[in-house]
Parts: sequence; structure tokens; C-alpha cells
Amino acid sequence: MPALVEISTLAPRFPQVTERPSGDCPAFNVPAAVLVEALRFLRDECGFDLLTDITGMDWGLDASPRFGVIYHLVTTKTYDTIRVVTECTATEPPTVPSATSIWPAADWHEREAYDFFGIRFDGHPDLRRILMWDEYPHHPLRKDFPLAGIETPLPDPEIAAETGTTLIAAPMAGGPFVAPQQDHVSKREPRARDESWNEQNPKPGS
Repeated sequence: MPALVEISTLAPRFPQVTERPSGDCPAFNVPAAVLVEALRFLRDECGFDLLTDITGMDWGLDASPRFGVIYHLVTTKTYDTIRVVTECTATEPPTVPSATSIWPAADWHEREAYDFFGIRFDGHPDLRRILMWDEYPHHPLRKDFPLAGIETPLPDPEIAAETGTTLIAAPMAGGPFVAPQQDHVSKREPRARDESWNEQNPKPGS
């Protein structure tokens, strides 16, 4: 089994696959139409037996396609890593095939991408939200979702009726939040980049 995959490894079997610029590990663009077959090939014939991560990507409201999914695969023989990127076949809802038939561990990764990006994974055995409640109407990692959040009714109608409150947007204190790159990790709590403006004291020029 090759320890490191190159485009020459994939091209004879998947001519649709192209190399993707990357500064850390080999990366490939894989069309959704051959995604499952390519992932299975990488596992069975190239030795990438460990799926470490799946995440969604929103390239922006003006991008076409707007959404994609990124996979990181590792071979436990040499610990080499590769990245696979696929574009969603539609925008509403963005859709790609599920990888759960290849790696059962893809289950929760895909549910998280569905929850936060609204990406649907065809063939997933139980595609539902994993962190937000089922009726939550938004996808918090989309580019058009405000950093502070959106005021939303409480998920429990009884509590909402009793308290008369909603989930309010979080004060950003000037956000977005960043973690200082120096000092001991215990002192590197995320903080606002500019704490001089917030909801009550709007950012100058806004």
C-alpha cells in the first residue's frame, strides 16, 4: 500500500479528481458523484483506514457552489494525512452522499455538519441535529448567520410561557473573539479583538 497518495494514484481510477492547493498535506477535489467510491478506494487500496474529521464549508453567499464538505483521512501505518474536498450538488439544501457506509464514525461528524451548515448527507442512517434542538430554524456556521447569534424562542414552550423570555443574541463586546498567540495557555482565553464597541455602544461608522 502506498504511504502517500498523489494525483497519479487516483487519476487512472478517477479522472474527475484534481489536486487542490494545500500547505500541509496532499489535498484533492473529488466530485460528489464519485465521492463514496473514491473514499472507499482510499481506505481499501491506499491504506487510509482512519477518518479523523468531516466538516462543512460555506464559501460565501456569492460562491457557486456555495457549500462543500472536507474530509481528513489518516493511515495508521505511517500516519500520513490527506484531505478530500467535495462540492455540494445543490444550495438548498446542499447535499452530498454519506460516508457512514465506509466509516461508521462519520455518523456524528455528518450530523454536526448538518446541524451547523444545513448540509444533507444522502444515505445517513439517522440525520438529525446533534447540538441544537430539532426545531432550531438556523444553521449557526453559515456565513450569513450573525456572529452574535439570532434571538430565538426557547425550545421548551412551558418555560417560554412561564418566563416570557427568548434566547437573546450574545453581546459581542466588539467581537469577533480571538485567542492571544503569546503567553501561557492558561492566560490565552478568547477575547474581543476590539472591546470599545458593543450592542449598546455601536461600532464607529456602522
